[in-house]
Amino acid sequence: MDRRPGLSARLKLTVSYAAFVLLAGVLMLAVAWVFLLRNVPNTSRGLLGIAPNRYVLEQVFAPPAVAALVFLILFGLVGGWVLAGRMLAPLTQITEAARTAARGSLSHRIRLAGPQDEFRELADAFDTMLEQLESHVAEQQRFAANASHELRTPLAITKTLLDVARDDPARGRDDLVERLSAVNTRAIDLTEALLLLSHGDRRNVAREPVDLSLLAEEAAETLLPLAERRGVTLDVTGEPAWAAGSAALLLRVVTNLVQNALVHNLPADGTVTVHTEARPGASVLRVENTGPVLPPDLVPTLTEPFQRGTERARTDEHAGVGLGLAIVQSIVRAHDGTLGLTPRPTGGLTVTVRLPGTAQGSAHADR
Repeated sequence: MDRRPGLSARLKLTVSYAAFVLLAGVLMLAVAWVFLLRNVPNTSRGLLGIAPNRYVLEQVFAPPAVAALVFLILFGLVGGWVLAGRMLAPLTQITEAARTAARGSLSHRIRLAGPQDEFRELADAFDTMLEQLESHVAEQQRFAANASHELRTPLAITKTLLDVARDDPARGRDDLVERLSAVNTRAIDLTEALLLLSHGDRRNVAREPVDLSLLAEEAAETLLPLAERRGVTLDVTGEPAWAAGSAALLLRVVTNLVQNALVHNLPADGTVTVHTEARPGASVLRVENTGPVLPPDLVPTLTEPFQRGTERARTDEHAGVGLGLAIVQSIVRAHDGTLGLTPRPTGGLTVTVRLPGTAQGSAHADR
């Protein structure tokens, strides 16, 4: 947006300082005039033939007064320019940092020294913003690189299958169609997960009262065949837990958590427990599963995109695309909730989702 050129802030402050100094000088001279010259009689003689004369005093007073005003103007301009420069120096640093960030360098920090004042608060807030932007950009770049890699995999597999079929016409079409269908399904699942993850952080989701216990039962019913095939016992316990949010997105949260617990429940014959409860001001969903012991340094990375946990689970046919917990965290964050991951000492993982409760949940928790 083009704007017409204007005076700089430093020049405006300088003129303001000079104007105030000049005004103060004028007021002082006016006081001298009112209380001194006005009360001097306009006579040429007085006692002993010597008396103050207003005309003489005016002639004596006027030149120094004008000189004083000129000096005050010059002093105000020079002093105002210096003072304005010193006062605006932190703002100049912030402006340079903003220009540096606009050129793409987000690693620069102002780190303004000095006492805690308005400029220091602005500089600290700007540094915090730059830090968050740098982290967000790095995360987006890493996500784009991982997404490109993951999307390239099914395309490469598809090309390989087609090349093999072209070089070997005797190969059965049914087997080719089945394998292509599986690869295509995985690519579609990955694309849908990426789209959901890209929209998950938006906080303008529709809010309505949702009972997490009903969502837990629905997710368990949907995934019961998978649990039976893997020999995992799936239990749903707890009480009604009402939260404010989107029923479709929160169902995706529960489904992803239960599916993740089933997939990583190695070896088989384990258990997955889904528990809901209402607490004052909050509704809690807890999904706990047995499985291998997780290294403590692995747990914080599980919510990052394309993290699939153990290598054994990575080769499983239900391993997914590595976005399950990332989507969960994104949706939970959009609902102003928190997500906690705790490794079980005997193996497996406990995932706890805490969401702001509603009036129904608070009333149930108080009983």
